[in-house]
Amino acid sequence: MKILIATEKPFAAKAVEGIKNEIEAAGHELLLLEKYTEKSQLLKAVEDVDALIIRSDKIDAEVFDAAKQLKIVVRAGAGYDNIDLAAATAHYVVAENTPGQNANAVAELVFGLLVFAVRNFYNGKSGTELKGKKLGILAFGNVGRNVARIAKGFGMDVYAFDAYCPAEVIEAAGVHAVANQEALFEQCDVVSLHIPATPETKQSINHDLVGKMKKGGILVNTARKEVINEPELLKLMQERDDLKFVTDIMPDADADFRQMEGRYFSTPKKMGAQTAEANINAGIAAARQINAFFKDGDTKFQVNK
Repeated sequence: MKILIATEKPFAAKAVEGIKNEIEAAGHELLLLEKYTEKSQLLKAVEDVDALIIRSDKIDAEVFDAAKQLKIVVRAGAGYDNIDLAAATAHYVVAENTPGQNANAVAELVFGLLVFAVRNFYNGKSGTELKGKKLGILAFGNVGRNVARIAKGFGMDVYAFDAYCPAEVIEAAGVHAVANQEALFEQCDVVSLHIPATPETKQSINHDLVGKMKKGGILVNTARKEVINEPELLKLMQERDDLKFVTDIMPDADADFRQMEGRYFSTPKKMGAQTAEANINAGIAAARQINAFFKDGDTKFQVNK
C-alpha cells in the first residue's frame, strides 16, 4: 500500500521518521508531500495513494475525486473539521482522527494563557492568582480532562459540563458536574472551551452566555474559532470592561479586539498542538491506525459514517 503524508505545515523530522518506521515495518510504502503551495500539487500527489495522513490540510470533495484509490485518511490531531466527512463517505473513504495525542499540549497552553491573563499580560502591575478560583471546563473530553488535572495542581476549584459525558463520570474525576453550560458560565471565574465546531456549537459562545460570567471573568478558547460569535463577544467586552478573552485562534475581528488593551490576547497562529511531543505522538498514532486498518479492518477512530 502507498501511504502519503501531505502536510502544508510539516511534521517535525523526528515525527516523520517515526511514521516512516511504523509504515515500512508493516510492509507499506511511505510518500511525502511537504510545504506544498498549490492545491494542484496535493491533487497530483493523491492520485495513486491508498492512505493519507494530514494535519490541518483541507481535504474536500475535489481531493477525494482525485484520489481514486484512497481508502483511509487520518487527521493527526483531535479536530477534523478540515475533512469533508460527507464527501469521504460518498467516496467510501474512512476518515479518522487521533484523539488524545495532543491533549496535554493543549491543556498546558490553557494555563500558559491563563497565567499571562491573571498577571495582567505581564505589564508590571499587580495581578491575581489562579489558586482558589473556579474553573469551568466546557466539554470533558481528552483535553478537558487534562485541563482538570493541571487545574487541581494550581489549587483551582474545577467544574465541568459536557452534554455527552454523564455527570457521574465527571464527578468520578474529582470535578463538579453542572447541569448545563449556562450554569457553568454563571458559577465560574474562568471558562475554558473544549467543544468541537459542529452545527450545534458554532456561534454558541455569544453575548448572553458569556455575559453570565461574574465580574473579572476570563474566557479561554483553544478549541475552534467558529464556536465564538465574534460580533456578540466584541459587543459584550465593549459593554463590560472587566472581562478578558485569551485564545490561540486569532479571531477575524482581531484588530477590533486589540482595541481593548489589557483584556485580550491571541497567539499569531493556532498553537495548542505545537509541541515536539504532540507532533510526534499524533503522527505515529496516525501511522499505527492506518496499519491496523489495512491489517485487521480496524476503524475504531472513524469519524464519518
